[in-house]
Amino acid sequence: MKEVYLQKLKKEFVPAAGCTEPASIALAAAKASETLNAVPERVEMKVSGNVFKNVMGVGIPGSNLVGLPISVALGALGGKSKNGLEIFTNIGEEIADQAKNFVSEGKVEIHMVHDVPKLHVECISYKGDDVSRVVIQDRHENIVFVERNGKVVFSKELKAGEKTEEVSDDFSVQSIYDFITSVEISELEFLREGIELNKRIAEEGLNGSYGLQVGKSMLLNIQKGILSEDIMNKSVMMAAAGSDARMAGCSMPVMSNCGSGNQGMSLTLPIMVAAEKLKIDEEIKLRALALGLLVSIHMKTFVGQLSALCGVLLSGAGAACGITYMLGGNMQHLNSTLKNMTGSVTGMICDGANSSCAQKISASVGAGIQASLLAMNSQCLKSNDGIIDEDVEETIRNIGLLATEGMQITDDVILKTMVGKMNRAC
Repeated sequence: MKEVYLQKLKKEFVPAAGCTEPASIALAAAKASETLNAVPERVEMKVSGNVFKNVMGVGIPGSNLVGLPISVALGALGGKSKNGLEIFTNIGEEIADQAKNFVSEGKVEIHMVHDVPKLHVECISYKGDDVSRVVIQDRHENIVFVERNGKVVFSKELKAGEKTEEVSDDFSVQSIYDFITSVEISELEFLREGIELNKRIAEEGLNGSYGLQVGKSMLLNIQKGILSEDIMNKSVMMAAAGSDARMAGCSMPVMSNCGSGNQGMSLTLPIMVAAEKLKIDEEIKLRALALGLLVSIHMKTFVGQLSALCGVLLSGAGAACGITYMLGGNMQHLNSTLKNMTGSVTGMICDGANSSCAQKISASVGAGIQASLLAMNSQCLKSNDGIIDEDVEETIRNIGLLATEGMQITDDVILKTMVGKMNRAC
């Protein structure tokens, strides 16, 4: 399983600039322009409801604007598909101005489509008689179809409905623990980059005035003596500050996990803070981070890429497991940590990427640290407490069931509310 876990980490723990849904949209638009081999005269973008809600209120790097049309225009006019989810990092002021004009002239048409995977992005670009079409599905950078003037250039299997990743019976909390306690530390050195990237954007969030300023407000209250700078408060502050900056359109890259920058930051930064405060050895810190990331990835296979369930539950659980490990916890403590976390903020909704993500991160990071400390004090929720099961793997499956089946109507209501609000504003 060693190679499987290392591949998982390298596949999921990757850099991204800005929110990953706008980046995915810009990636599709850039690929469509490249396929067209011309600057398009107009662009039509079709997205699933879950992608739509995650772009409505989020800041787009390089534009000082929010929303889907500007994401399309930036990708179509200045994006390079080879940059993947870092597509916004090399777009300058001139392209940003052109993109704003492109949108204001009505050259971007947006449609929300149904009966497609929850992560579905489809871009159709036009230039004279030439037409190109690009489809992304299931993962933010997963281009599955490219077409030019009706001729297929590239194709993977296209799916009509949602499909979660295949779950291996060998993938479990126990096998993850066995891996991180036995793998050569040199194999995990690549994780350091994620710590540094996420620390930098968190510090930017504290120094700047981004979004709701959840992190910066905590810093000010620490400086006033209202709050103390303990492990919990500093972890919450750093993770929230990173989200404040990212959701407001800061162009600095972050290390994402499972397709989400917020999940990457809310997992990485608490482990970093706890390691600093507890003076944890660098090797133990990297093993803790690998543990937290893999636990989160494991849980994500049951929840799916996008859902009505806020994903920071999973990253908070991963961070909590990493902290438990750094505190000297064993498998029993890890199982208790996950059960305690399941009994806390599970069910918190995802109502799109926006400024409130920093608040949701605050709640989840705090709950995760509390779940860890309870576990280390030999306190654990029992199998008769709600959706908790005696078997931690069944508990994780219960979270997945809640996300994929239980919250489907919730997802529909959230989207209906957001679309209705947008229509009233027009």
